[in-house]
Amino acid sequence: MDRNGGDVVVETLTALGATHVFGIPGQNALGLFDAIRRSDLTFVSSRVENNSAFGADGYARATGEVGVLFLSTGPGALTALGALQEAYATGVPVLVIASQVPRAFLGLRRGALHQLDDQPRSAVNVTKSTAVARTGAQLPSLLADAWELAQSAPAGPTWVEIPQDILLEPTDVPPVRSVDVTVVARAPRGDVVAEAAALLDGAQRPVILAGGGVRRSRGGPEALVDLAEAVDAPVVSTVGGKGAIAFDHPLSAASWIEDRHTTDLLADADVLLAVGTAMGEVTSNYFTLAPRGRIIHVDAESRVLAANHPALAVHADAASALTAIGQRVTRRASGDGAGRARGLRDAVEARLAAQDVTAELGLMSALRSATPAATQTFWDMTIAAYWAWSAWDPLDGAFHCAQGSGGLGFAFPAAVAAAIGTGEPTLAVSGDGGAMYSIAELATARQHDADVTWLIVDDGGYGILREYMTDTFGQATATELVRPDFVALATSFGIPATAATLDTVGTAVSAALREPGPAVVVLSATLRMFAPT
Repeated sequence: MDRNGGDVVVETLTALGATHVFGIPGQNALGLFDAIRRSDLTFVSSRVENNSAFGADGYARATGEVGVLFLSTGPGALTALGALQEAYATGVPVLVIASQVPRAFLGLRRGALHQLDDQPRSAVNVTKSTAVARTGAQLPSLLADAWELAQSAPAGPTWVEIPQDILLEPTDVPPVRSVDVTVVARAPRGDVVAEAAALLDGAQRPVILAGGGVRRSRGGPEALVDLAEAVDAPVVSTVGGKGAIAFDHPLSAASWIEDRHTTDLLADADVLLAVGTAMGEVTSNYFTLAPRGRIIHVDAESRVLAANHPALAVHADAASALTAIGQRVTRRASGDGAGRARGLRDAVEARLAAQDVTAELGLMSALRSATPAATQTFWDMTIAAYWAWSAWDPLDGAFHCAQGSGGLGFAFPAAVAAAIGTGEPTLAVSGDGGAMYSIAELATARQHDADVTWLIVDDGGYGILREYMTDTFGQATATELVRPDFVALATSFGIPATAATLDTVGTAVSAALREPGPAVVVLSATLRMFAPT
């Protein structure tokens, strides 16, 4: 048959280096999906568009590549927006290709199925850019521009819409064999680099706060460690920054960002270098952080710079800024940086030892021991994940959580996609409430034989909301849930499932991770958060 607009899309994606596409077929998008049949792209079919978007997000985080998402018009496109908010907030490169009604219907109310008044406007809050193709000839350039922008600092989702008739009509665009793109890593200005280096040279108690931007920036972790060692500064990792510095490094102050001891260390710094973080709600211990010294704030997203605290703003990619500052500072002899980092960790451990959190610490220890060091882990917004924000040592594997926007349902579809994309086992951790958001993806895991283990911590409801409401109002409302027999439900999909207790969960997860293919472990337990003060 003649090549059409759909073929131009998949040819362009292939030329850009894409290998996987996530999504669900839809009426206006059929030209895209038929073209995949004639390409080498691997299509991963989810069951809900929001989970397709979480999948593209998880794939991008795990592989370092752009996650490609195909969406149908109207309900399909809108359903994905919640997951795209997470990718946007966290800076994950995702290219969304959404179908649109035929060009003759745009801007009119002619009763076309799925049509929205202004579909791109719906995506503005959760994407870096939106574009609508008007001709088939525009497709290679529009897609290349969006691919480039998705990865350029600050990374994030981009959105391209293609009307149905462009996808289906024959094209005279020559076969797309190669596409040139230039991904931009924003470099810092020399004057602010010099000022930042001077501040650090004069500091007596420097501290570095390393965010997710450090970990995701190419060369960021190495530049971070080099600078920390040069100025002898303890390094606190945010939730997103876990892994930017190894927890066993002498200067690592770990990531107990919700503990008052960590907040005090950050506040007491005479120079606080915050890199790749907005210093937002969780990182600032719910906006209780009150720095007393100077702040150097580095981020590729200009809108977060000095948004919460006055600072020397360095608008730059994390790796570029850390490298440039590291080249300007005067390397100092070893001081008390390692001692301050160790003192913080000892203080946190002493505080925990005085609380009744044996079960929760035991769970974290059991899961860490059960999970091979290089395993990528994905965590939903659940009490177990809130513990992991602080307690989980990522070792050689990456830690991924939906903390950017705080939506439910991220962990499992993201882990499924990561397992498919990397060919390596992954671990997802959800509560029973969050699990119901993504339960349909058991079918996806089975269909694609994804090597993913899903731990569901079943406490009978929205556990963290129950705790918040009880603490605030004395009782909880609307937090208790009817839920399925998760073991039986997983088994009905042909997925091995095991019920576990706090005493057996480590063994169960370890066994599941060793066996190829999907597996579910259900832990019936009610967890509690630690007291941060």
